[in-house]
Amino acid sequence: MKIKKAVIPAAGLGTRVLPASKAVPKEMLPIVDKPAIQYIVEEAVASGIEDILIITSRGKTTLEDHFDRSPELESRLLASGKTDLYNQVVDIANLCNIQYLRQKETKGLGHAVYCARSFVGDEPFAVLYGDDVIIPKEKPATRELCDAFEEFGLGTVGIKPVPLELIHKYCSLDATQLREGIFQVRDMIEKPKPEEVITNYAILGRCVLPAAIFSVLENTKPGAGGEIQLTDAMRVLAQREGMIGVEYSGKRYDMGNKLGVLQAIVEVGLKHPEIGEEFHQYLLELSKSL
Repeated sequence: MKIKKAVIPAAGLGTRVLPASKAVPKEMLPIVDKPAIQYIVEEAVASGIEDILIITSRGKTTLEDHFDRSPELESRLLASGKTDLYNQVVDIANLCNIQYLRQKETKGLGHAVYCARSFVGDEPFAVLYGDDVIIPKEKPATRELCDAFEEFGLGTVGIKPVPLELIHKYCSLDATQLREGIFQVRDMIEKPKPEEVITNYAILGRCVLPAAIFSVLENTKPGAGGEIQLTDAMRVLAQREGMIGVEYSGKRYDMGNKLGVLQAIVEVGLKHPEIGEEFHQYLLELSKSL
């Protein structure tokens, strides 16, 4: 079955990037000239997604404003002859069909995804974590996962190896390679203790799930951090029927982390068609004083 729906959980408080996220949602932090959330939505659209549900929370109405029309701004751009900018602004509002749902209590990623149950219905769907911007090499990461889901018919997670000293911040997977970039996943544990680490492969930022995940989430108790963890629900699927891991080819940036934000700005900025060369020369000069 083709994946046509996606859920983007974007209700977190962004405490790791305070004070920037006190009044501006972390998903709206810019990477050069686009907010992080736009990169994520564009990835979904490029992967064949037609309908997106963004899970928000209090104070995040700027997310909705960004993907809405802005008649006053558009009129001024046209009056100033800035047609290219006008087209860019209008195109944002026409990316795809985007809906919004407020998570009234931040009870964890699993709870945020569960809130999308009526939106998803009985279809498989993609989940694109609102913290994670993945810049593709060739295919978008979500497209790579959708391809694997359509091939194997099993829940699919985007995975990457992480340093063992950092695995306690993520999850650890029982993952066996089937072929290049494709793994069989049989188990996983969220935020493992040192003795619980299985491998240094972790789920990072993307997954494609069957609608069956909702009945599992309904009975999932709070786990790590006292929150309902999506990983705990996916573990049930992995143990019951198996899942597929896709080591996607793109570069991931953690936009909920100050260093990740800076890395994204620098690396994307170097490839930007307008400022890339000038920025490159600036960094070369700057490096001489380091």
